[in-house]
Amino acid sequence: MKKTASAHWQGNLKQGKGTISTQSGALKDNPYGFNTRFEDEPGTNPEELIGAAHAGCFSMAFSMLLGEENFTPDSIDTNATVTLEEKSDGFTVTAVHLEMTARIPNIEQAKFDEIANKAKEGCPISKLLNADITLDATLQG
Repeated sequence: MKKTASAHWQGNLKQGKGTISTQSGALKDNPYGFNTRFEDEPGTNPEELIGAAHAGCFSMAFSMLLGEENFTPDSIDTNATVTLEEKSDGFTVTAVHLEMTARIPNIEQAKFDEIANKAKEGCPISKLLNADITLDATLQG
């Protein structure tokens, strides 16, 4: 399977503007630029998109692993916080912190924790990133 996305950019780094689109059309000419990345202006940025991809990937991996253990989640909600830091060789994504809350009938806390950690390690986006990945997982009753 291969999926595509594209970016168009015009201008210099600080005043330039760009758009990002995806093959599926979920994103179509979404604006991004220095101001949306570093100054919280409306629009998207690469780190936000990585966070969305990681949260979605983790949630799906967790659901799959739960199914392999005969558990069906009522809900899985995941937030990803991506940390971008300036290092001596330039900017680097150094960490992603996943916060997940789930409702899963008839699961014990230890099994929940085991499966959540397995999903964190095995999710394809986790494997892609050269960053410290942490997880806070909460089982709701």
